[in-house]
Parts: sequence; structure tokens; C-alpha cells
Amino acid sequence: MFPEIKFTPAKKLKKKPEPGSPLPFGKIFTDHMFIMDYVKGQGWIHPRIEEYAPFLIEPSSMVFHYAQAVFEGLKAYRNPDASVSLFRPKLNFERMNLSNERMAIPTVDVDFCVHALKELVRIDQGWIPEGEGESLYIRPFVIATDPYVGVKASDTYRFMIILSPSGAYYAQGLNPVSIYVENVFVRAVKGGTGFTKCAGNYAASLAAQEIAHQKGYTQVLWLDGVEQKYIEEVGAMNILFVMDGKVVTPELNGSILSGITRKSCLELAKSLNLTVEERKISIDELMEAGQSGRLGEAFGTGTAAVISPVGELRYGDTVITINDGKIGPITQIFYDTITQIQNGVREDTFHWIEKV
Repeated sequence: MFPEIKFTPAKKLKKKPEPGSPLPFGKIFTDHMFIMDYVKGQGWIHPRIEEYAPFLIEPSSMVFHYAQAVFEGLKAYRNPDASVSLFRPKLNFERMNLSNERMAIPTVDVDFCVHALKELVRIDQGWIPEGEGESLYIRPFVIATDPYVGVKASDTYRFMIILSPSGAYYAQGLNPVSIYVENVFVRAVKGGTGFTKCAGNYAASLAAQEIAHQKGYTQVLWLDGVEQKYIEEVGAMNILFVMDGKVVTPELNGSILSGITRKSCLELAKSLNLTVEERKISIDELMEAGQSGRLGEAFGTGTAAVISPVGELRYGDTVITINDGKIGPITQIFYDTITQIQNGVREDTFHWIEKV
């Protein structure tokens, strides 16, 4: 039996976006949120769903000073039969626990978190948009709340889940994006926090992201933090390539996030009898493959964008165009299959979907 979740309805419901109106990613939030607190010696306590609203927190709270903060991202979908589904939610909370352990944050009960998420989505399911490429984005996160400015792990934490009806992550939708290879800054090293979804990883990526935007590129492709030679991941996505007819992606080495969409793509590739290689890929190998025609496709994978084809890659002064700047056939298959399973229009033979 799960602990009881106290529900306090919002005093005033918000006006929902009009169907068909532009829906920005991650800027609109629903009526309610889930909260529970951690106190050392008591564990996770007081699970509740209440009105989405600002909350009081001490200026000395340790999250502001020592960055004990982790998060996850997943989505809820409205299916043609009006049911609501989640895509592999258990994996998100299992990964959150990996992040928690690395950041010295107490782990959560995975099954209870999935249960709590379903309760929250049921309550606010009227916010799930139904337009093409739209979904209810879900953001679970944990922050350290001890009012203390000394360096140690906090004794108190707050776990929250907020919901945001959202359109496509990239304004250009499924059109291929351009990627800038970063060769000055580094994002993570083995033994660090690169494999987690901790807030600091993303803060560390912002300076390079700004430079890429100034140069006209959508995202940054990071190289390893030691030799700056091997490809790791894109700022908001894992990265996969089709080289010599094989699906090739950087191996999980301790500094790369274990993406759930990445995992799903590799499982899908194997089901299609495609050869899959998880290995080191040097930037020199990639650029040579692009120049010689061996690089057929490139695409990012992540919860927010799902599949994002890459049409152009710049490393130093060298620019390569991939598949004439168009989405490739394998990328299209992956996008169609995963999004159709998520939206309930294709049979889920992989058992990825959980109904709410």
C-alpha cells in the first residue's frame, strides 16, 4: 500500500490555452503540483497535491549555494480513445535515483513516484493538449532546503512534480537542426556528474550554448572533457549516427546521460535488425565520414524533442552537410514509430506505455 496523498484543490482554476493556439515549450503550467518533503530520520513525508503556486523558501537554503538539485523530464499523451498514457515513467524515477545518489540526496520510492505522478496527471488531465507534436511535459525535481551556508549534504529536501502543456521543443519542428561542435569548454568528465540530470550540468553548458546561438547554430555537440577528442552528447540530447549503414552512438562512459529515448531507439534498431554500435567515436572520424559520404544520417534523442535530425555540423572552420540537410529514412522510422506508440496510434509491442 502506498502512503495517502492529500489533495487540496486549487481555489481558482486557470484558463487553459485555446486549442490550435501557439503553445510554447515549458512556459505554461497547470493548476496543481505534487510535493513531498524529506527530513533526516523521518524519510520522505507529507505527500500532497495542491495548487500550483510560489512557495516560501529560506534565502540560505542550500540549493542556492551548493547546487544540490536534480530533475527529470517525461510526457503524458492523450490517445485517440481519450485515454492518457506515459512513456516508460519508471525509468525516469530509476534514473532520478542515480542522480540522487551521486548528489548525496536520499533516493525516492520509484513505484510510489509513478503512482503519485499518475494521480497528479489524472487531476490535471484536462490540460493535455491534443495538437500534432503537443503533449503534457512533466518535470519532477528535488532541491536541498536546509537553511545553512556550510558545505555538507542537506538534511532536508523537497520533491516536486509540475506539469506544462507544451508544443514542439524546437520551433522548426522536425526540420533538421544545425550543430556546433564545442572545442574550448567541456561539460563533464568520468567520475563527475555527467551521467546525472543535476542542475549544475546544464548551467555549465550555457556559455557554449550562447556562443553557438551567436554563430547561428541550434545546439552544441560536446567532446570528452579529457582529450576533447571523442564525441559525447548534445546539450539537450544524446546523439546517434548512421555510418556505413550501422546505427552508431557514443558508449555510456560515466560522463554521458543514459537517455530513455536513446535506449528506446537502440531497442527499436535491434528489432529492425539494424547493426548497433555503442563505442567511442572521435570527432575526426565523424568529420571524415561526413566528407567521404559514409555518414548517412545524424539525429539527437531526448524526451523534449523526441527525435531531432541534424542537417549540418560545424567543427572549427569545417562544415559538413548531412543527407543534403534533410531528415534521413532511419531517423524518420525512429521518429514515426516512437511518437506513434506514445500517442496511441501504433501497437506498443515493446511494452513501453503505462496508462494513467
